[in-house]
Amino acid sequence: MTPDTDRLVDPALTVRPDRRLIRANGRSERFLLIDVVAPTVAPDPNRRRPPVNLGFVLDRSGSMGGQNKLGLAKQAVVEAIHRLEAEDRFSVVTYDDEIDVAIASATATPAERARAADRLRRVEARNSTNLHGGWLTGCEQVAEGLTADGVNRVLLLTDGLANVGVTDHDELQRLAGELRDRGIATSTFGVGTDFDESLLQGMADAGGGHFYFIGDVAQMRDHITSEVGETLEVVAREVVLELRLPESVRIEPLTPFRVEQRGGTARVSLGDLVSGQAVSIVVRVTFDFGEVGREVGVDVRITDRDGAFAAARPALEPVIVAWRYGDHAENDAQPRDRDVDRVVARLFAERAKQTAVRLNREGRYDEAEQAIDGVRKRIAAYAGNDQELRRLAEELRTERPQYAAAMPEMLRKQVHYASSVSLRSRSVDGQAQKRS
Repeated sequence: MTPDTDRLVDPALTVRPDRRLIRANGRSERFLLIDVVAPTVAPDPNRRRPPVNLGFVLDRSGSMGGQNKLGLAKQAVVEAIHRLEAEDRFSVVTYDDEIDVAIASATATPAERARAADRLRRVEARNSTNLHGGWLTGCEQVAEGLTADGVNRVLLLTDGLANVGVTDHDELQRLAGELRDRGIATSTFGVGTDFDESLLQGMADAGGGHFYFIGDVAQMRDHITSEVGETLEVVAREVVLELRLPESVRIEPLTPFRVEQRGGTARVSLGDLVSGQAVSIVVRVTFDFGEVGREVGVDVRITDRDGAFAAARPALEPVIVAWRYGDHAENDAQPRDRDVDRVVARLFAERAKQTAVRLNREGRYDEAEQAIDGVRKRIAAYAGNDQELRRLAEELRTERPQYAAAMPEMLRKQVHYASSVSLRSRSVDGQAQKRS
């Protein structure tokens, strides 16, 4: 995929710290808000987008027969395939305890699209759920037609737990990460209330894709269409934030993007970005002791596999943020960037909600309430007169009682998913957010 400088415009990178001073006689924690906007594709009827190579993996276990889930999934896949062009590729794998390649990797010609629709009509719901085997077979099909200059992605849809083959969460996530490194991303779709959202979210995160919760089967078509549509809109592949910093400085992400820190360089993987997509990343920066007056800085820059950011805006320079060591009085008196505070507070709140959902499912109701209340108290302590922060603290206070007893599983899924998309800069329906 070669960037076209005439058609990719206006990417952006901004970096804001919550405070500029750090304590000389104690380890300080500060937060960085990093906003990235992908290049926007200018309208051009002659523009050729990068080719895509999609592997659809459908759970056909017995439970998928209820509410016509499998029928709607098949319809959504057929519609998605018909959006592809002749230079694109696709495959379809169906699985229960057995795995079938319904459509081996093929180019999306009219004849192959028609054949796929015919084959899918004959797929029926059957037995158990070999998620691992079905997913890996889908990945193998994508690998058969791996497109070096395009987007290669597996779309895995299931309504149940992985109960045949490999079922260990860590192993499945490790495999998703390995496949991502080989150029094959994984997006996941969980249907209903019986699937494991932490597994599907973890596979999507490790696999460089997206996770969707389908609480109402009527949403199935919209979510699959949205994911395929995003794949067709990718303008920058394998986007990475690179932070260069002193080796004594450590960073930890609050947003759930993969981070690798080696020596004085930390790399935050953002995956593929679509035209005009806006992503907010927050990292916690921890400083060691230092002398009053000394400065320490972080250099933030953005790269992608094909150089789309650099091609669209050659003058997009790295951003350097510097902090200065000060005494306790200076630190206590320094101003805060309230915009950063609000983003950080919201992230802590969403993380607390996901923790509370997990504890509630385990029957640890008091701990679930405490997870919410601990963050509420922390936000309230520095909210001051900021109305948005005060509203957030009140929101947590109001929601806290729902975790004090067993929650309906659908509500658990809804709370987890709402937090999930918020943490990843995606809309309430799971779509990429774009510059306003």
